[in-house]
Amino acid sequence: MLDRESLCRDLTALGVQAGDRVMVHASLRKLGLARSQVGDGGPEMLLDALEAAVGPSGTLVMILGSDYAYDWVNQRPVEERAKLLAGTPPFDAQTASVLPEVGWFAEVFRLRAGTLLSPNPSGRFAARGRDAQALLSDQPWNDYYGPGSPLETLCARGGKVLRLGADPNTVTVLHYAEYVARVASKRRTRWDYLIAGEGGARHVWIDCLDDAEGIADWDDDYFTLITNAYLLAGKARHGRVGLAASELIDAADFVAFGAAWMEEHFR
Repeated sequence: MLDRESLCRDLTALGVQAGDRVMVHASLRKLGLARSQVGDGGPEMLLDALEAAVGPSGTLVMILGSDYAYDWVNQRPVEERAKLLAGTPPFDAQTASVLPEVGWFAEVFRLRAGTLLSPNPSGRFAARGRDAQALLSDQPWNDYYGPGSPLETLCARGGKVLRLGADPNTVTVLHYAEYVARVASKRRTRWDYLIAGEGGARHVWIDCLDDAEGIADWDDDYFTLITNAYLLAGKARHGRVGLAASELIDAADFVAFGAAWMEEHFR
C-alpha cells in the first residue's frame, strides 16, 4: 500500500537526503498516485513524502510554466502581437495555473501554502524550503533558463534532479545546458504577453533561446537522446519510488554532460 511513509522510504533508498536541493519531475500515474488509482490525495501524499525526505533544511523546486490562454499569439508574426493582445485578460504570475503538460502535481505544488513563485511567465518556477528564495530571486527576465537563473543556482549549490517516472524529454535543467554549450548560431525566439501590473495591463516580451523548437535543427528530440545516454552511462542513481522507475541525478554533472553532447552533435 502506498502511503507517505513508504514513499519517504523509497526516496531515501534512492539517495534523497535531508538538506538536499531537489528539482522534481513526477508522473502521478506511473507512481500509482493518480486519482483513478488511489482516489483524491495522491499528489498531497507525494509532496508530504518529499518534504519529509529533504527535511526542514532541504529545498524542493519545480518548473511550472504558465497556462496562458493567449499563447497562440506567439505563433503569429511579432508585428501583429501587440494588437492581438490588446484588451485581453492580463496574465498574473501569482494566480495563473501551471502549463497543463507539466502535470497536476506541479499545480498541487504551486497551490500549497508557503510555496514561492518566480514572476517570469515563460520560465516560471516554484520552490519550497530553506533555499527557495535564493533559488528564485533575481531570475533574468530574458534568457530565464540561462546565467543567473534558478537552474544555474541549483547547479552551483549542488542540487539534484529527481525523476519519478517522468518522460526523458522533461528534464528542464537541460535548458541551462543549452546556454552553457559552446554552439554557434543558437536559435532564439520571443514570447509576448499582456501582464497585470500596478499601473494596469501592459504589453511585454521576452527574448531567449528557443526552448520550444530547440536551439538547433535535429531530427529527434535531443533532450530524450541526452537523458537516455546519460542514464545508459550509469551516471544516475536508480530505484523505485511507489510504482515508478526513478532516478536521482547530480544537476551540474548532467548539465556538463548535456552541453558536451550538444557541442559534439551541433557542430
